[in-house]
Amino acid sequence: METTRQSKINRLLQKELGEIFLVETKKMPGTLVSVSIVRVSPDLSVAKVYLSIFPSNKANEILSAVKESAKSIRFELAARVRFQLRKVPELSFYVDDSLDYIDNIDTLLNK
Repeated sequence: METTRQSKINRLLQKELGEIFLVETKKMPGTLVSVSIVRVSPDLSVAKVYLSIFPSNKANEILSAVKESAKSIRFELAARVRFQLRKVPELSFYVDDSLDYIDNIDTLLNK
């Protein structure tokens, strides 16, 4: 069960990380990275960030690049939320493949 504080931090991190990825993906034409879900642990020390990556065939290479630059992303996030949060949680990134799953279900139902 999520507390009110956790849900507020989830929304704040999702918004700010979305803006960070928007700026970064403008440098890579033909690629879109959006933050679909952020889940913060109850002690607010770890945040799981689920990324929706388009095109999905580049998902693994983009995710590995994001994981390599996680410290710089956390630093930029800390600069943006420094007045709202005392400590910025550690970020762990995952691919949100729910859109691919939905597409697969649709194609199976249409057969």
